[in-house]
Amino acid sequence: MSILANYETAFQSGDTDLLNELIHDDCKFYPHVGGAVMTKSDIMGFAGSGAVRTESHRILYENDEVGVDHSIAHFANGSTSEAVLVFYRFKDGQIIHVETGATPLSDDYMLVGQ
Repeated sequence: MSILANYETAFQSGDTDLLNELIHDDCKFYPHVGGAVMTKSDIMGFAGSGAVRTESHRILYENDEVGVDHSIAHFANGSTSEAVLVFYRFKDGQIIHVETGATPLSDDYMLVGQ
């Protein structure tokens, strides 16, 4: 299974043992909102928390150096759903860089997609 497929499964289920293997200790996550830079421990804290639920997850590209995926994200805080594109960089078979971009989806999508 690919790094990204394993990561998606581990993140959604909260499998911190697998996430610990997949995420490089020096990983930096640059989310599309808030201007914050998150670390491995921040990512591990979100995993399995239910704060973000994704659907229609697709790996668009992956090789030994980079990966790109797309999904629809629903947030537990009730904010709008978003179409999220994620770029990953790998080092030594682990995720070392994560950067997201997102487009808010209309209320019409939310009614159909939920």
